[in-house]
Formats: sequence, C-alpha cells, structure tokens
Amino acid sequence: MMKSKLQPSDLLRKVRRIEIKARGLSEQVFAGQYQSAFRGRGMAFSEVRGYQIGDDVRDLDWNVTARYAHPFVKVFEEERELTVMLLVDMTGSTDFGTRVETKRELNAEIAATLAFSAIQNNDKVGAIFFTDQVELFIPARSGRKHILYLIRELLSFEPQRRATDLNVPLKYLNQLIKRRCTAFLLSDFYHWGEDYRQTLSLTARRHDLVAIRTYDEGALELPRMGLLRLYDAETGQERWVDTSSRRVARIYAERVREQEETFRSHCLRSGVDHIEVATDGDYVPELIKLFGRRS
Repeated sequence: MMKSKLQPSDLLRKVRRIEIKARGLSEQVFAGQYQSAFRGRGMAFSEVRGYQIGDDVRDLDWNVTARYAHPFVKVFEEERELTVMLLVDMTGSTDFGTRVETKRELNAEIAATLAFSAIQNNDKVGAIFFTDQVELFIPARSGRKHILYLIRELLSFEPQRRATDLNVPLKYLNQLIKRRCTAFLLSDFYHWGEDYRQTLSLTARRHDLVAIRTYDEGALELPRMGLLRLYDAETGQERWVDTSSRRVARIYAERVREQEETFRSHCLRSGVDHIEVATDGDYVPELIKLFGRRS
C-alpha cells in the first residue's frame, strides 16, 4: 500500500485522531516516565566555587584553579526547559504499508506522542524532515498549536526528493543545535546512502540521541506470486522479479537481515538507545521499555 495525497477533510480527521491518542498517552501513560527518562539531560553552567571534599574532579575548572593556585569546580544546574528535536524520515520507502497503516503514519503517531509528552514537561519541540537532503526545518517551540502543526506536516508534507541519506539530518542537527538536546531519529533505516555509523557516534556524544526504526512485516519477505514488476519508491527503478525463485527469496531475506543487523550494530557501538516498531504493532510497550531503561 502506497500513500496517496490526503484530502483536507481526511487530513483533519487524521490529525484529530492522532492528537486524541497522543495526548491521552502523554497524560495518562507517559506523564512521569518521560520526565524521569530525560530529566537532567540538559545542564547549564551556573558558577564556579572552591573545591570541597566529595566534588567530582571532572568538574574542576583548570583555568580558574591555575589563576588562584587553589582548586575550583564548575557548578551546573539542570535546565528547566529542554529542547527535543524530531528527525523524521520522509523518503519514498516510508509511504509503504501492508497492514494497519504506512510507516509514515506510524512515525507521525510516535512523534506526536513524544511531542505531547515533551510539552507536558514544559520542553520545546522542533523537527527536521529529511530525505537525502534537509526538506524542512521546524524551529523548537512549545504549545498545543505548534504540536498540531507538526502533526499536520508529518502527514501531508511532500518532499522534493525520495532517496535517503541518514548522515544529512544528523550533520544538520550538529551544526544547527549547539547546546545539548534530546533527539529522536525516526526512520525505517531501509536505505541510508553513505555509511552513517561515524556520524551517529558523533551525534550521540553531542546530544541525547534515540533511534526508532519503523518497519512493515509485509516487506520482510517476498510473497510467492510468480513474476512481478517491483517498484523501488526511493530510486524510481522498476524491474521484473521471479518471486517464486528460492534463490531470489534467499537473497532478498539476506538483504533485509543485513539492514536490521546493521541498524542494531550501529546503535550498540554508538551507545544509542533504540527501539523497533512494526506498522501493525503497538508502539506503547516499546516506548515504556525505552523510558524504563533510561530511568
């Protein structure tokens, strides 16, 4: 199933449905868990004071210490307001779905739930929509109207490109957001252009990064339907494939498994928290487990 352009009435209906579900989850299910999972991630410099027994030596301010020949430490305080950035894949492969909804619709639901949870905690939320280029940047703001705008754009935005490069949004985030923020990277990680592990590692050091892979069960293996003409939504290429061939099925399955293993390996080596959600699955338990690990 490929996504067709939504009519205004259908778009409003979907935005409203997602808002009701996401607000309900953020207020009833994730109210305390989000705060405990992401509190203290943004720390702002407050002052320097003399070293006291028990202070962490990693907080020593060497410049001030050298100047006064006495140890001084930097004092930090938790920022009351954090910035949350949603890095959302808008490539052609996210328009695919064989079950309840497309990957793009699932991304919108998860992003909306995270956004409402964030503003419940007085955080600001922004977004970067990407393909193999940055398609849209939405500055971080708070408030219900802003979140509804985000949801509407998630569902209706028409990208100029269709291919993927995961390095693009990560590099853009690092260049644009200088202070540490919480960032969620939502993608199917189906195509990724150049290898992205180095950029992923760099971003994880600068920001609090979480990767969310959405996938469709119907794409995990080829259906045995004989000779089919398959269309690649990202490259635009079409080819005839004999889906009844065991060799073709094996190669396809190996490719899918390679993509999954690459994603998990990159996250593990980069120290990036991650979850995986199917289009016909329930993302709520996965988010609960994610928040629980971080708490």
